Amino acid sequence: MKRAVYKTVRGTASIDGAGVHLVRVFAKAETADFDPFLMLDAFDSSNPDDYTKGFPWHPHRGIETITYLIEGDIEHKDSLGNRGSILNGDCQWMTAGSGIIHQEMPQASPRMLGAQLWLNIPAKDKMVDPSYGDITAQNVPVVEENGATIRVLSGKYRDQIGAFEGKYVKATYLDIEMKPGSTFSMNCDKDNTMFAYLFSGSVRLDREDADYVHEKQAALLTLGDTVFFEAGASGARFILLSAPPLRESIAWGGPIVMNTKEELSQAFKDLDDGVFIKHEPDLS
Repeated sequence: MKRAVYKTVRGTASIDGAGVHLVRVFAKAETADFDPFLMLDAFDSSNPDDYTKGFPWHPHRGIETITYLIEGDIEHKDSLGNRGSILNGDCQWMTAGSGIIHQEMPQASPRMLGAQLWLNIPAKDKMVDPSYGDITAQNVPVVEENGATIRVLSGKYRDQIGAFEGKYVKATYLDIEMKPGSTFSMNCDKDNTMFAYLFSGSVRLDREDADYVHEKQAALLTLGDTVFFEAGASGARFILLSAPPLRESIAWGGPIVMNTKEELSQAFKDLDDGVFIKHEPDLS
């Protein structure tokens, strides 16, 4: 059965961190529909004043944050002494697990274009050791076919294994660039949650469908075992995400997402008591 558009969301312009302008595409109100994806922030600016104030020191527990840059430069470091940069085409897949405190500081660039996705962690794995998946652009497999360029950040596309595989939720993350009028299709797990977010251009999911999904929109798709896209007159650039839903309770407090209010309270007590960091991160 072919997937169709279940609903589209455009999100809202927001200011987060110390003054970063972004679009919060979806968040708390949509967790049931987008499960296991918790939040998507998209950014696209040629004005450094929109983002260089950055995201100073803040904690995370119970989630994975996936930061993907098509263009730009984000410096990051954490309370355990780790540091680095996310550059054009790079992706950082950070498992916060039991807890980490870090900061992300975008640097002035000709254009800052990308997204940060929050991916939930199953209850049984919430308190795992923190770890990093640093995915560099040169290590991302690229498939060229039928006027489409597919970058396989994680999961699998046809026979091509992605640059990274999630340990706790097996998510597929594709960056797809399509020429005008080109088509893209793939088989997929029929029960997975799947959505696309368009950075530019437009697509439709059926040649007979007059309705297009347009740039700066996310399209949540119906269930099905195949998906098809046709690019509009100006082509398209979008990310396509797929993962099995967790269907677990969510207790969300700012940058911390647990399963119960008691676990959430304990997380903030750990912060107050100075015992939030439980493990050294795994940098392997």
